[in-house]
Amino acid sequence: MPAAALKPLPTQSTSKRAVLMDLPYEPVEKRPLPPGRPREWYVTHNRRLKAMRLAIALLDSGVYVPNQARDEKIRSTAALIGVHPPSDTTCHMVRALMKYAR
Repeated sequence: MPAAALKPLPTQSTSKRAVLMDLPYEPVEKRPLPPGRPREWYVTHNRRLKAMRLAIALLDSGVYVPNQARDEKIRSTAALIGVHPPSDTTCHMVRALMKYAR
């Protein structure tokens, strides 16, 4: 058998068993947001933070490619890490973050 056939594809997991997600031990200290911005700025800022947290959690769980991160997978990961279920817009943002991080 050629050596290339034994090498896993970049999207395949190389672990022999399921890897447990290492949950954060201590939440990050929250600071107040700057006052005086329009409401839309705060909504977008919080959406980006949530998308970043979800993208990191998906990467930690072994989902490395955006097309592996379906809405159902993103929402189940949100429930696992303890954040509210994301909207369709936030799910799209998670996949975009994973795409541009490559």
